[in-house]
Amino acid sequence: MLIQLTVGPSRDRQKSALSQYLAALPELKSYTVEVKQYRRNRSSEQNRYLWGVVYRRIIDAMPGTKIDPDHLHEYWLGECFGWDVCDVIGWAKKVPMKRSSKLSTVEFIEFYEFIQRRCIETMGLYVPSPNEVTDHDD
Repeated sequence: MLIQLTVGPSRDRQKSALSQYLAALPELKSYTVEVKQYRRNRSSEQNRYLWGVVYRRIIDAMPGTKIDPDHLHEYWLGECFGWDVCDVIGWAKKVPMKRSSKLSTVEFIEFYEFIQRRCIETMGLYVPSPNEVTDHDD
């Protein structure tokens, strides 16, 4: 069973609840307790911006080419966070070291800022920031 507590302003109450839960566990079994810092994963709005604005602008800037948005996404993840090589039935396959669904909101902002910079540097393509997008852009 996974118990997730976000310890914040009511820290004493949360600690008390956790202590009570741990004390109530059966003594004849072993348990693992993991404590890690809370971080908010990327929002659905951030994800919609990436796929609906950033990737669409890149694909639209390359008429006549057939670019799969999923392949484009894999490319940018690998370029930004690095590549790992895994063995697939004897073949070496490059895969991104991070997945966008696991990024924090801050990491996600850094990810699309990386894409913005690279688009300007390599394609001369300006991709707007989320606060610059108008209603008719999405």
